[in-house]
Amino acid sequence: MPAQLLQLEAAPDLVDRVYRTLIDAISDGSLAPGQRITQEDIAQQLAVSRQPVLQALRLLKKDGFVQDAPGRGLQVAQLDPDWIRKVYQVRGALDALAARLAAERRFRLPAALLQQGRKAARGDDVMAMIDADLAFHAAIYAAAGNPLIEQSAQLHWRHLRRVMGAVLQQSGQREAVWDEHEAIAQAMAAGDGDAAARLIEEHSRHASDNLGERLDFVLKSRDAQPS
Repeated sequence: MPAQLLQLEAAPDLVDRVYRTLIDAISDGSLAPGQRITQEDIAQQLAVSRQPVLQALRLLKKDGFVQDAPGRGLQVAQLDPDWIRKVYQVRGALDALAARLAAERRFRLPAALLQQGRKAARGDDVMAMIDADLAFHAAIYAAAGNPLIEQSAQLHWRHLRRVMGAVLQQSGQREAVWDEHEAIAQAMAAGDGDAAARLIEEHSRHASDNLGERLDFVLKSRDAQPS
C-alpha cells in the first residue's frame, strides 16, 4: 500500500470516504493495476476499522475497479482496452442526450472553460488537462437539466481517468480535442440539438479510438519488457 494514504477520522460517511480515497489512488496509479490489496493493510493505512474497508471494497468490486486475485484476496483491476471502449460507448450516448437537452435551452458554455482547456492543452500538466476536459462535460450535464445524466456519467469518468493521461500526452491530440469541444459549444448555443448530439458522439468515438490504440500500445510495450 502506498505511504501517502492519509488517516481518516471516524464519520457517518466513512464507507464513502474510504471508497473515494481508494478510487483516487487507483485513478492516479498509486494503486497499480494488478496490485494485491487487503482489508488489513488498507484499514491500517487509513486508521479505520475493517468493516468500512470491507464495504468499500465490495463497492469497488461491483464497479469494476478491483477483482478477485489469483488464489485468494483482491487486486486492482487490470486496464482493458476493450472495456474502456465499452465505457466510451455508454458515455457517448449519455453525452449526446445531455448535449441535445442543453441545446434545447440554447446553453452557452462559459468562454472561460474553453480558454482554460486550451491553456491546459498547451501545458505539461496532464491532470490539469483531465480536469479541464471533465469541467467541459460537467457543464453540459448540468445544463441538460437532468441530474440522472451526471450521476450515471460519474462512474464512467472514474474509469476513464485511469487511462486518459496516455492520450493527452500526445501533442497532436490536445488541440484537436478543444476544437471539437468548441464546435459542440457552438451547436448548443445555436439551439441545434441534432448537430450538438452528432458532434459530441463523434468526439466520444474519436477519444475512444485514440485512447484504445494508445492503451493497447502501452500494455504491449509493458508486456514486452523483460521481467
